[in-house]
Amino acid sequence: MKRNYKMTLSYDGTRFYGWEHQPGQEMTIQGKLETVLTRMLEGEQEKRRPEERTPVGTITVIGAGRTDAGVHAKAMTANVLLDTVKTEDEIRAYMNRYLPDDICVQELKICADRFHSRFKAMGKTYCYTCFYGGKEGVKPIFDRKYVTTLEQMPDVARMREAASYLEGMHDYKSFCGNSHMKKSTIRVVDTIEIRQNGPYIRISVHGSGFLQNMVRILVGTLLEVGYGKRKPEDMTALLEAKDRKLAGPTAPAQGLCLMQVDY
Repeated sequence: MKRNYKMTLSYDGTRFYGWEHQPGQEMTIQGKLETVLTRMLEGEQEKRRPEERTPVGTITVIGAGRTDAGVHAKAMTANVLLDTVKTEDEIRAYMNRYLPDDICVQELKICADRFHSRFKAMGKTYCYTCFYGGKEGVKPIFDRKYVTTLEQMPDVARMREAASYLEGMHDYKSFCGNSHMKKSTIRVVDTIEIRQNGPYIRISVHGSGFLQNMVRILVGTLLEVGYGKRKPEDMTALLEAKDRKLAGPTAPAQGLCLMQVDY
């Protein structure tokens, strides 16, 4: 009998082409998870007598979101239907044994049959981390795969002021990387918190849901405000324009991490 399993995953997205599996592309998070689970179930079938064996079928791991290539996750939520004799702990142990070192299943539990990691999600928190090493060019050696190095220090106070205009319910079409988006681009961004700790600037964004590249475009635009290329109050007109070409650049992927999914 198939049961629904909910899992919490951490992964370093550096080597991967994003969450979603793609034709002919093995290096995706979803693809790695499905390959390991398929192998696990096939191994169980091989231990049964020939007359008791049944086809494993297609295993589909559903993620709470589709992180882009190079983006990391501290706590991605996913669910999958499995017909297995293994316990929850045994499934998690098997996955962590055969998954690559840059993917880890932190938790795995049986959940309600109707639980869907994407449709049931109420909100997500992303954190984008920047690093400025000063005129001396200090490098973030041990964090280099998880931060974006800046060439100059932005004015964080101006960035915070600009962020206040971007909070709330808005049409974020100007911040959507998909120019062919046909569905609604209205979203709710509850908070944009910008914290500076020495050379690190961390931009935490919490919202009900996000468009393709949305957080990275928000960050790229806020940095332009911090560099004096835009005024904080320009954000209102930018939202109203609904034109991606008028927003800032898409910040590099390696600085972004999915921190939490709310249910």
